[in-house]
Amino acid sequence: MISSKLFSSFFQSQTSGGIVLIFCTIFSLILANSPIAQSYDAIWLTDMFGHSFAHWINDGLMAIFFFLIGLELKREIFVGELSSAKKAILPVFAALGGMAVPALIFFLTNKGTDTISGFGIPMATDIAFAVAIITMLGKRVPMSLKVFLTALAVIDDLGAIIVIAIFYPNPELPFDFTQFGTSIAILAGLFVLNKLKVKSMILYIVGGIAVWWFMLHSGIHATIAGVLVAFAIPFDKIDAKSMSAKMEHALHLPVAFVILPLFALANTAITIEGGGLAHFSIPLASGIFLGLVLGKPIGITLFTFIAVKLGLCDLPTAVNFKRVFGVGILGGIGFTMSIFVSMLAFSDQSYINEAKLMILVASVTAAIAGFIVLKILLTTKQDYSD
Repeated sequence: MISSKLFSSFFQSQTSGGIVLIFCTIFSLILANSPIAQSYDAIWLTDMFGHSFAHWINDGLMAIFFFLIGLELKREIFVGELSSAKKAILPVFAALGGMAVPALIFFLTNKGTDTISGFGIPMATDIAFAVAIITMLGKRVPMSLKVFLTALAVIDDLGAIIVIAIFYPNPELPFDFTQFGTSIAILAGLFVLNKLKVKSMILYIVGGIAVWWFMLHSGIHATIAGVLVAFAIPFDKIDAKSMSAKMEHALHLPVAFVILPLFALANTAITIEGGGLAHFSIPLASGIFLGLVLGKPIGITLFTFIAVKLGLCDLPTAVNFKRVFGVGILGGIGFTMSIFVSMLAFSDQSYINEAKLMILVASVTAAIAGFIVLKILLTTKQDYSD
């Protein structure tokens, strides 16, 4: 089936891509704290057509990443884990819990401070990292658990996109209704082309770039255009060679091995200074750490439990609440999306650096803890009635 083939391809690319991200992050941190730190930073500050290299990565290449997320969401809605209400309820509830509880924890720890705007940071889950970690557990991981994690992370990304669109406009530009209206008009045109069954890929590519360009100058963050354009691309749930499927397949490798690694290199060049445990006394840092490491597994497990006990859905085969909790811990690997949100949430570079550092600490903690917990659970005889 088209859905199983696309999922297999998606899962494999996310696995290897996550491993590449880990190495890029370590490499970037080493260089940022080495004698050549200034030269390394200068690479990302290099001017390119009026903007820095890092700016083009974050506002340009990341739009392609969000476009791929949009294609994946569309596929899941038509033929995947979100293709029916019964299938979608469990991961939707889990994702809602995984966003609400971390945001609440951050709000409570940062209430009354000027860092309260960072509430969206611990709401995100990094699919690539989370999938890479669960894959390291090998064949002992049931496919149903992998699918649950992937669907949960995809919905989580959708939630993060909505949060970005509503709460984090482009900090460099005031809202421009004319530019925004032009972007939406072009987007509407793409949907009309889809409705008329126009199959010219070049028209959608040119139109998509135009939507991104006008969105970029409207004050709404341009990466949102990537998701919106994805839903205008023709999709056929029967034809594995539909335009949407072709684009998704074509983008997996460049996103996993070029775009996300560049994002990691450009945005994890953090100078690690002393302070140690003192960082946890800072509301911003403690809110992020507690939100990701504790809020994620608690929220995911709690909302999953509520959905099942209300009779809205059933746990998949070979999945119980203990394993849901283990997956929830992996949900605390925020990384890409969390770092992205942190750069939108603050204009003060010191806040951004503190947020990035704690995102890394929390993500590593969640990755190690999730791996250990799931390894123990997956090597123990399970009672799936619990």
